[in-house]
Amino acid sequence: MAPGPQLVPEIVIHSSDGKSVTIPLDRGRISVGRSSANELCYPDDAGLSRQHLALLLVGGQWHVEDLGSKNGTLVNGKRIEKRVPFCPGDRISAGHLTIEFVNAGPGPGRRTVEFVDNAESISDASTTVVASLDGVLGPQAGDDLNKTYLMQGSPQTRALIRAGRELAGHRPLNELFEVIMDLSVEAVNAGRGVLMTLEDGQLRLRAHRGDGFRIPHAVRRRVLSEKASLLVRGARMDPSGRDQRSIAEGQARGMMAVPLQTNDRVIGLIYVDTPHLIREFTREDLNLLTVMANVAAIRIEHARLNEIEAAERALAKELEQAAQIQKGLLPANPPAVAGLDLAGKTTSCRTVGGDYFDFLSFPDGRVAMLVGDVAGKGMPASLLMSSLQARVHVLFEEAGDLARKIGRLNKAVCAHCPDNRFITLFLAVVDPQTGELVYTNAGHNPALLVRASGEVERLAEGGLMLGILPAAVYRETRLEIRTGDVLVIYSDGVTEAADPDGADFGEERLGELAARLRGRAAGEIVQAIESAVRDWTQGAPASDDLTVVVARRL
Repeated sequence: MAPGPQLVPEIVIHSSDGKSVTIPLDRGRISVGRSSANELCYPDDAGLSRQHLALLLVGGQWHVEDLGSKNGTLVNGKRIEKRVPFCPGDRISAGHLTIEFVNAGPGPGRRTVEFVDNAESISDASTTVVASLDGVLGPQAGDDLNKTYLMQGSPQTRALIRAGRELAGHRPLNELFEVIMDLSVEAVNAGRGVLMTLEDGQLRLRAHRGDGFRIPHAVRRRVLSEKASLLVRGARMDPSGRDQRSIAEGQARGMMAVPLQTNDRVIGLIYVDTPHLIREFTREDLNLLTVMANVAAIRIEHARLNEIEAAERALAKELEQAAQIQKGLLPANPPAVAGLDLAGKTTSCRTVGGDYFDFLSFPDGRVAMLVGDVAGKGMPASLLMSSLQARVHVLFEEAGDLARKIGRLNKAVCAHCPDNRFITLFLAVVDPQTGELVYTNAGHNPALLVRASGEVERLAEGGLMLGILPAAVYRETRLEIRTGDVLVIYSDGVTEAADPDGADFGEERLGELAARLRGRAAGEIVQAIESAVRDWTQGAPASDDLTVVVARRL
């Protein structure tokens, strides 16, 4: 008989969004990381390094090797420092990924499940019991047999059935706490009860039936720390707690406390007690309340996640609207200026960003070009950027007194900018008729003036970044931009963009690129710089906003 086809081993990768993908181990090396240079690339997983780990086939045995990742690689829960074997059943944890080595799947022509027509599979001697979900869970209207069956079921069964029904729906979180409290008290016939959730290390009251609870610290500690479910009868006689007197003072004859536990995490507790001597709490009551608390905890977490997801969706929608507003504040197209070819573009690393560029046309024919960079990212930086844009348009209605106006802008930023924020700004005013260029640099990356000959000059003079020192003094510098010269203004998202090895794109590389591109149109230069940065990072997600403005003298 000819041998069957050789089965290829596989890995299953579970990502943080709950999705799983099966990958065949059909080559000798498979690398994983954020960089697009990897065979398995996860650019949005911030827990991964650009080159995180590799799976290697050595001498017929698969191995795992950490590639010097920042957050490390775990194999079966243990961090690895060197290459280790990777066998079926092993699990790798890296970033937010879990990678499982599974046995080879079935070969061609084999089926995991098969339905057959075989009357002999059910013989005359067989006994078949038929049930239905409706019959098990509860009576139908007018169905006395089902009603009798349910009523004869154990109290624990009836309580769990009711809990399942009540908790199956989609309720708001606050309403859910009340339902769980009612179910818990009624299930064990308690006199009163309280439900608390653990938030930031403190218990927060969520629902209660009754008042004046005095719960021993020992009970609280054991439930939350040891994940223990406790039943105490006759508090004065129980040696496990030192503060049983609190229960007696609350007129309770028996109490139970159980953790709200999901898997191995405790998110709160349920406490019930009773003043009655006729019926004491039993072990069955404790078991029932423990199971119900587990079901309730899972439902609470699902409801909480649903609320978080709804809030995130609302925030995402607001951010998209903010991005549209921010886009409207930036120039859609550069002004048409005789003697100058202008272009500019900004790309945010998030939905909204803190980079700002603009063109300002003055009545005397001169034009200003500026790039600003607000410290930080996201919405706070975006709001400060919008404020900066408004102040710039108010202050720079005319082209003169550049240094003095930057000083006034700095005072306004200092007055309204938070202590942990600042703004860098480069502003240049060009007279297209004479070629005079006046600039000031407020702590920004030096702009590059590429001469027609290919020589590159750094424009770094000016003063401190905005928002640090209200009394800061700024100075302006004058020079000439001649025919064929190119001015490149940029944010640090260009020069600090890093490759998979951590090397920055850098100012020198940008200058060399701009010199090679100096004969092209301004728009082409902007696009070429952006493309070069993207190629340098090999597709990794941008860590900062990226802005480029180019002016070419015709």
